[in-house]
Amino acid sequence: MFSVAVIGPDGAGKTTVARRLEQSSTLPIKYLYMGINIESSNVALPTSRFIEWLKRKRRKNSGAPQPVSTSLHHRSNGKRKSANPVWAAIRLLNRLAEEWYRQYLSWKIRRAGQIVVYDRHFKFDFEQGSSKDEKLRFTDKVHRWCLAKFYPQPDVVIYLDAPAEVLFARKGEATVEYLEARRQAFLHQGRATKNFIRVDATKTAEEVYCEVVDHLAQFYHGKRGNGRG
Repeated sequence: MFSVAVIGPDGAGKTTVARRLEQSSTLPIKYLYMGINIESSNVALPTSRFIEWLKRKRRKNSGAPQPVSTSLHHRSNGKRKSANPVWAAIRLLNRLAEEWYRQYLSWKIRRAGQIVVYDRHFKFDFEQGSSKDEKLRFTDKVHRWCLAKFYPQPDVVIYLDAPAEVLFARKGEATVEYLEARRQAFLHQGRATKNFIRVDATKTAEEVYCEVVDHLAQFYHGKRGNGRG
């Protein structure tokens, strides 16, 4: 079978569509979260859950507010303290392990004869930033290089697109400028991505879902017709 990534800026409706595909589609679909929010993950390494617990404990002890956005780029805005190099290396190694663990699960699902639908995707979230002026740690640069060079790309990418003003009105997270920058980054990646499908996410939830189902059905029957299903 094949893999499908449902991507888009915050507020586009990725999780709603991906979850509904698993629950309601007549196609053999399995949902897999492919983002950094461990609390939202349906699967994760024990080490990732432990690191997230440590981070929450540190924020609680310091009195720092909990992050709202699940986007790495949004979390990284503003000034950043220099990380302990050992801790930074541990986080990088665990992040890579987590990403490849989920990719292994994806291969396993596909071998079992199911279509795997990704809610988000690491390559599209992190391979390219939202701004040329974005400051990155060395470990972030290594992470992006690994994603660009080695991490498998989805067979189909469904991009849920909407103007930044609409996205901001839906969730009220980040800023209109940030959401538009993310939108343009996704579109830029899409121009170099095979089977990149833009879906107008300003339509009703039902219209968006039906359009996504139609695209997946066409790809599914096309692969079966070619003897590659």
